Amino acid sequence: MRDSRAGTEAVRRYRRLVPTASWIFLCIILGSAAGAAGSRLFVGATVLAWLCVCLCLRRRGGSSALLMALLFGCAAAGRATADRWHAAHCRDVIVRRGTLTFVTDFDLASGDAGPARIVSAREGCASSGMVRAQVALTGGEWYATSSRATPGERGVTLSVRDAQRLSQTALRPRLRAAGVRRVDSVFIADAPMARALLLADMHLIDPAIRRRWSRSGLVHLLSVSGVHVAIIAAALLMLGRALRLSHRWAVLMAAAMTAVYVAILGLPPPAVRAAVMFCAVLIAQLRQRPASQWSVLMLGALLPVLVDSAAPLDLGWQLSVIGVVALAASGRLVKRLGWAGPGWHRAVPRELLTSSVASLASTPLIAWFFGTISLIAPLANLLAAPLVAALQPTLFLALLCSPSLTVARFVAGAAHPLLRVLDGIAASGAAPSWAAIDLSPTLAQTLVGGALVSALLVAMVHRDMGTPLLIAAVSAAVLAWMGVWGGVGSGLTEVHFLDVGQGDAAAIRTPHGRWILIDAGGGAPGVDRGRRTVLPYIRRIGGPVDVFILSHPHLDHVGGAPALIGTTRPRLYLDGAFAGGSDAYRASLETASVHHVEWRRVKPADTVRVDGVLLRFLAPDSAWTVGLRDANLASTIVRVEYGHTRVLFVGDAEAEEEDWLLQHTPREWLRADVLKVGHHGSRTSSGAALLDAVAPRLALVSVGRGNRYGHPSADVMREFARRRVPVLRTDLVGTTVVRTDGRTVSVSTAAHHWSLPFPDSSTGSRPR
Repeated sequence: MRDSRAGTEAVRRYRRLVPTASWIFLCIILGSAAGAAGSRLFVGATVLAWLCVCLCLRRRGGSSALLMALLFGCAAAGRATADRWHAAHCRDVIVRRGTLTFVTDFDLASGDAGPARIVSAREGCASSGMVRAQVALTGGEWYATSSRATPGERGVTLSVRDAQRLSQTALRPRLRAAGVRRVDSVFIADAPMARALLLADMHLIDPAIRRRWSRSGLVHLLSVSGVHVAIIAAALLMLGRALRLSHRWAVLMAAAMTAVYVAILGLPPPAVRAAVMFCAVLIAQLRQRPASQWSVLMLGALLPVLVDSAAPLDLGWQLSVIGVVALAASGRLVKRLGWAGPGWHRAVPRELLTSSVASLASTPLIAWFFGTISLIAPLANLLAAPLVAALQPTLFLALLCSPSLTVARFVAGAAHPLLRVLDGIAASGAAPSWAAIDLSPTLAQTLVGGALVSALLVAMVHRDMGTPLLIAAVSAAVLAWMGVWGGVGSGLTEVHFLDVGQGDAAAIRTPHGRWILIDAGGGAPGVDRGRRTVLPYIRRIGGPVDVFILSHPHLDHVGGAPALIGTTRPRLYLDGAFAGGSDAYRASLETASVHHVEWRRVKPADTVRVDGVLLRFLAPDSAWTVGLRDANLASTIVRVEYGHTRVLFVGDAEAEEEDWLLQHTPREWLRADVLKVGHHGSRTSSGAALLDAVAPRLALVSVGRGNRYGHPSADVMREFARRRVPVLRTDLVGTTVVRTDGRTVSVSTAAHHWSLPFPDSSTGSRPR
């Protein structure tokens, strides 16, 4: 009897300890998120959530648990902050170094790009990044190169023109590269999809496929996530039992093989989370201990954070954790609704409810990162889930059988119809015009939306639904208010010259908070500067986009336009209509047509007024452009006027168009306080006659760091220096903002803020 009571008391203590540990784990995660974040608004929201968790923990675990949570949370925040500073320092060191070593995850042919680890051995600094190969590279092999690295979308970008193979290799990239080779040899035509589903390599997936899978809400299936790892782990456990291993040995085999698989993938946070949860549940079963789903979730979420302090900011980690929370919450809701139990009349609505809750939970994140919300996602996922459950083990089995190519291809043949049916579901789901809607929320709106969704999830699992539903109602009201009043401006006209690398993008904010965009950036194939740089920038500040202006249809100016137009849906699309534009240009016109954005061809002397800001178009003229073959010479030239302040944008206009402009434009229309330097500072632009006519007080050059074109030209920079015109370059100072009240002009960069002198005056503040 005494042993029974002692056992019961131990179980009670265990059940009290596990939830307390879960709250402490959550505090560590929130501390890491606060330390790794760069946005003050995000840090503030995270700290507020941290305080709420601490209050709940104080009621459940007492003062000692609260003190422990605060200590661990502060330590996690300090570690994440130090890691962030060290990563920034390493990126700067690598960018400055002339000799680097690197290892790629995949075999790269000339012209390919892929993830890599880049190291500056002398300073002991390493950074993740992308390698754009101009020579053939073997995955898993270390190389030395004298090529220069530049800041990129994923850490740093290294364009490799020369590479010397070193003697050492890297185990994980070598195993991953070998896996890719085996996938290519086994699946042949289906290799791009198999790469994505097995090895998290999506760079061969056609953009059209990504688009339709995104619109149908199935894009998460194209990359290895927690669902894929859980399916493979369960299949390995079944395989162990089929081999007649004991339960213990079957569990150990499945756990070990899952851990090796996740390591080969590169320890992506969603995969680590799923593997840890799977192993934790199995170990609890072996030890005959109760496993709290929330404790297992917190443990699975915490382990990736211990590996990488910035994991809470990773979209995959966030979606993975939120997906599991949504599954647990929907399970509680199913029990409340009485839909548990056998029978298709319960199973179908139950699965549809689960899919709908999961889609709702991820809505704020998807809207922020991708600007698109799929309305058909619950139904599409309901149809796709059984296929994925059958497809993933089949793909993995084919990979395991790859030593025997005949057997492997036989198994891969069974996966082919499943892949085709999945793609058919995605295509059918993306077809309706209402299947997805485009959004462009600000960071504040995204955080309020997150609070709304979180309150609804808490209401599903909490016994007392009143308080969570009240918080949800208040969040919904705030979100509606922000939608109506979120576009209030500063009362000034602001011209934001955005740093988009080797390309152009400028955003003009009117005094009432509306945006006028000039160009959308571009970059290498697969790098959408419109979606990745321009759109997040204007969403952080807020306000609708009213006008989009395209200077000319070269990729570095129009590459991001389809995403920008589709997401922001401006009232007007203004363009010089140069014949023979790029694929991205045609895609931007098609997107404008789909979303009923009015397209208008501009001509000299056209004007458009937005909130007191006048856009005066000076070129191109149709008679001038009709015989041209170079789109640069047909650049749209526009002067932005507000009060007595003028900003002139000349696109990539070169000497011939500058001469035409000087001959056909009144001199008073060419005067400007700020000049956006033509063609990234190329020596073929910014002629002396044009500079005399414009007489700028400040010049801006949009240019990529270490670009292969040699922009800006030293001759052009000397010409500005001779005229004592200060020049700001985005490769050196980053994004630059010019603000004016119509008379005074101030300039801000990340490091300095100063005012321009008045015309015909030497007065004006110096940079500070």
